[in-house]
Amino acid sequence: MKQPLICLTLTGKTLEEDAALVRKYNQYIDLAELRVDFLEEEEQLYVRRFPSMVNIPCVLTIRRKIDGGLFFSGEISRTMLFGRALAFADQNPTKNFAYVDFEEDYHIPSLQDAALAFGVRIIRSCHDMEKPITNLKALCNEMRKTGYEIPKIAFMPTTLADVTNLFKESESITEYDHILCAMGPLGQVSRILSYKLNSYLTYTSPEETNSNIPSVGHLDPVTLNNVYHFRDLNEHTTLYGITGWPLVKTSSPEIHNSGYKAKNINAVFIPVRSPSITDVLDFSRQIGIQGLAVTIPHKETVLAELAELDQEAGEIGASNTVVRKNSGWAGYNTDAYGFRKALTEFLGTDRLRHRRVAILGAGGAAKAVAYVIKQLGARACIFNRTVSNAKVLAERYGFEYALLDVDSVGILEQYSDIIIQTTSKGMNTAASSNKENDPVYFYQFHGNEKLFDIIYVPEITPVMMRAAEAGCKVCNGMKMLKYQGYRQFKIFTGVDYEGSDTK
Repeated sequence: MKQPLICLTLTGKTLEEDAALVRKYNQYIDLAELRVDFLEEEEQLYVRRFPSMVNIPCVLTIRRKIDGGLFFSGEISRTMLFGRALAFADQNPTKNFAYVDFEEDYHIPSLQDAALAFGVRIIRSCHDMEKPITNLKALCNEMRKTGYEIPKIAFMPTTLADVTNLFKESESITEYDHILCAMGPLGQVSRILSYKLNSYLTYTSPEETNSNIPSVGHLDPVTLNNVYHFRDLNEHTTLYGITGWPLVKTSSPEIHNSGYKAKNINAVFIPVRSPSITDVLDFSRQIGIQGLAVTIPHKETVLAELAELDQEAGEIGASNTVVRKNSGWAGYNTDAYGFRKALTEFLGTDRLRHRRVAILGAGGAAKAVAYVIKQLGARACIFNRTVSNAKVLAERYGFEYALLDVDSVGILEQYSDIIIQTTSKGMNTAASSNKENDPVYFYQFHGNEKLFDIIYVPEITPVMMRAAEAGCKVCNGMKMLKYQGYRQFKIFTGVDYEGSDTK
């Protein structure tokens, strides 16, 4: 198996801006794709110089709007730019473009002949920015007009099942170099595991310009190398992952992959995004994932898919960890362990018998929280926007319940010794407190409450900011995440995480 190359896609406005990014990320990449369509118009006239400005092989790409690019000037102008960039080849091949990307329907014999004559490999590409592409092998074969082209297929999946099919169909494409990838959040896993697609390369973007092509779903090269250890992945690598939706940001891959590296375990932990837990498990079976961390919104819906459930997960009614066994998937809950350890460290005690606790939310995380609060002996009230869900969870442990709304502010006052925030409100937002990002925007903190928010991105959520400004002691969910992750690591690998965490 050949290790896929790492290609840095450059979408700067000037050649010097792009060259500077190549220099910055040089140690993490193998080649660079110059997206001429992103350059300022005057800069486009001088793209022939670019290979001499950097010290790695370069791909020449001028992408049309229909294929996700910014080139609007028509095919005659585009053909002239291609010709200008490929003309006057230098005797030193490192000063020429090493590759040129022509779409499947773009056939200019003179350009193709020039590329072949100058030793420039042609990437023959097919894109669909709206829907999946199937029958991949037949399409790849058709695109290899001369037998020398590298066929490339990139599409936007509509479900994770489309990505599953990509991996399934790729198994039969082994005779020649090719490039396969799925775009967007659903397809990001195809970037990390491009070796399983037998793909010639994988595309990345600099962090500085990733927002230029946000829908594509590129990782930055530092993350690809330092978090996912891309160059170490091979057919013997054991696969684990985290699943949820939308799963915009997660620190779990960094925690687990750091542990594998420290413990010399050939494994990788990847994000698998999907709103369907059934699609996630089908995908996992297809590519051989052995264990999954499970987060919002799948902690409860995954139960119907499990062949086994450990006692604690069964009592809680939610599973955040599943492992493949011969009989099927087995479910565990490490949230309770992680929460208890983080909470008692935050409070400095595990004796809560005379404390009154407000639990905000009634989902999978809240179930683990309620389980622990009951064990610690506190009295609690479950607050939730759907009061029937709060009622079901509260009655399991003999707790009170109430609507999570301004009308319940008096009840919240009564249970405000410790407030535990388990909803997704405030996640991935740096805005000031408002009704949309603060689950208790209507509550005025007095300064004597203790607030534990299980969200860890951002480090300080809007409700945490309000509480801290009032003088309250606050804590986010990072330690909970780490402690539950350490327990998952042991379940997955049989190895203690201790000593792996250097942060």
